[in-house]
Amino acid sequence: MSAFKSQGRGHLDGPVVVIGTGLLGTSIGLGLRGRGVPVFLSDPSPTNQAVAVDIGAGRPLAELGGTPQLVVVAAPPDVTADVVCRALADYPESVVVDIASVKADIQSRLRSLGADLSRYVGTHPMAGREKSGPVAARGELFTSMPWVLCPSEETSGSALQVARSLASDLGAVVSQFSADEHDEAVALVSHLPQVMSSLLASRLQGTPLHALSLAGNGLRDVTRIAASDPTLWVQILGGNAAKVVQILYGVREDLNRLIGTLENPSAPGARLDLAQLISEGNAGQARIPGKHGGPPQAYSWLTVLVDDKPGQIAQLLTEIGEIGVNVEDLRLDHSSGQNVGMVELSVLPNKHDHLIEALNDRGWRVLQ
Repeated sequence: MSAFKSQGRGHLDGPVVVIGTGLLGTSIGLGLRGRGVPVFLSDPSPTNQAVAVDIGAGRPLAELGGTPQLVVVAAPPDVTADVVCRALADYPESVVVDIASVKADIQSRLRSLGADLSRYVGTHPMAGREKSGPVAARGELFTSMPWVLCPSEETSGSALQVARSLASDLGAVVSQFSADEHDEAVALVSHLPQVMSSLLASRLQGTPLHALSLAGNGLRDVTRIAASDPTLWVQILGGNAAKVVQILYGVREDLNRLIGTLENPSAPGARLDLAQLISEGNAGQARIPGKHGGPPQAYSWLTVLVDDKPGQIAQLLTEIGEIGVNVEDLRLDHSSGQNVGMVELSVLPNKHDHLIEALNDRGWRVLQ
């Protein structure tokens, strides 16, 4: 894995051609246009392309009068390699990148097709929204989000710099991985969470509504991404199946271990095994990078009850600012059966007691 990591303004001059005007392609167009880079759009769907043009993401590809500096392929993963290969042939002087979420399979396919890999860079902006299509696009979508570059052995230095400039121009945090390293990493940090979330959410089908009324933030947090697009995830999981299945083998072993323990929870050593399983989860969770990508840091949580009416959360945050405490994280929940909300706040441990005392003095209802 390369140690290269940067954030900041790049130097794209354009023109840039974006092939595919879904959420990501249109967002790239909007972001580059906002920085004065000329963008030209193409999409198999005339409607998607027209919408992207109408919202200012670029001009129709038919109006391109010269050679593009860069071609961005924002096509579905199962056709990305073919679209990239065609773009490399259609624009023999241009750098071509793709933004698909799986890299090794595409790179291998391009090599088998005899594509000019010196001008190609596989990339993956790890940003998105639960909505899809050009109408959901945002020019700021990539700001401060990871964007991985996966050059091949054949990729030229100049092509890599153009790809790096695209990501940094859009405000992303750029990292460089090999294609295999990337696919292995996203299998664990992106693809497995989707699978586990979908599996859990599938158990809710047919559950009586009175049982679901007991759901709190834990269930909502774990199942949020289960609302993702099935068609897209069929392609992603299929394209990275070998990496995902290796992790699932380990998950299966853990599940079998847990099932065996719970089948006889009073057996000697059963409680220790359960404690070890939860502790292993604690240890893994503690390794997730903390604020701004820094080392993990323990925070203290408190909950403030607010009336469910306009302006309450804004007032609470304003008063916390007046107290002089920085909120590290924030979650919202609602009390079942009562017209109040619960604002869960994360602060530095040495600010926890001071904030509780100050909020109580100001009349807020605080739960520790």
